[in-house]
Amino acid sequence: MGGSSLLSKYTWLVDTLRRTGRMTRAEINRRWMDSTVGNGSELRRRTFYNYRQAVADLFGVEILFDPSTDEYYISGDSDTSAPGGGDSVTDWLLNSAAMSGMLSDARSISDRIFLEHVPSARQNLAPMIEAIKNERVVRFDYHPFSRSVETRGIELEPYLLKLFRQRWYVAGRNVAEGRIKTYALDRISEPTLTSTPFIMPPTFDPKEYFRYSFGIVVDRQKPRRVTLRTDSRQAKYLRALPLHPSQQEMIHDDFSIFTYELLLTPDFLRELMSLGPDVTVIAPPELKTMLAERLRETLKLYDNDNNNNG
Repeated sequence: MGGSSLLSKYTWLVDTLRRTGRMTRAEINRRWMDSTVGNGSELRRRTFYNYRQAVADLFGVEILFDPSTDEYYISGDSDTSAPGGGDSVTDWLLNSAAMSGMLSDARSISDRIFLEHVPSARQNLAPMIEAIKNERVVRFDYHPFSRSVETRGIELEPYLLKLFRQRWYVAGRNVAEGRIKTYALDRISEPTLTSTPFIMPPTFDPKEYFRYSFGIVVDRQKPRRVTLRTDSRQAKYLRALPLHPSQQEMIHDDFSIFTYELLLTPDFLRELMSLGPDVTVIAPPELKTMLAERLRETLKLYDNDNNNNG
């Protein structure tokens, strides 16, 4: 049986227990037989126990048994469904695999499901993962949107990978420049794993590197406490999709105050502009100034256009 097929079965088991809660083995078996992974076949006792062990080994998720109710459940210590709980990579893998399974079940209505295009970086993700695991320098050509000519032969000590806005990025030390830089995987070509080893500096903390970044932009400034005011309608959107993990909210009768610890980077400024008049910057003062200046520059473009056409 293929590895991908087994992975879908492990994922189905975890996802079913996460969504449903406690279940007896008979209930699990009924759902299994009705699912696409079971395809009418029974989930035998020995197979079920093997899957439990595999789930623990692969995902660090424990499926426990309560003898008082004859029910199985996911341990609270390993339940990645809890907000902020569990390992982010494991949670992402489980969610992605579960979504893939649901979409497979929905093939009969595929003409009524519309997905967002994601720039393909699959061919570059594998060599980057291998380079990080084996601590080997990777060489590639890079063609950013900001330049008409690509840079050839970049050598990078890759330290970490980050997924942001459906694009993969790799951050690490550019060997020639001697500084840490970030590259979009979909703008990389001809990635080659070299035999040159590297050791990630003990002072570099991957979890801290992007801690105060809105996206993937990092600079040397200190993070600032950002305060935004929104009406109650927009607050619901920010509550459901936080701008940043540091987000905190104070709810008032007809508005909310959101606070963040963030770097004042260009990508964060663009995000604020996209929210329009539904969000007002309260602090810090320099962010209000930056936003006002960007808005004036935008309005000037339209004023010039009107004058040229007048």
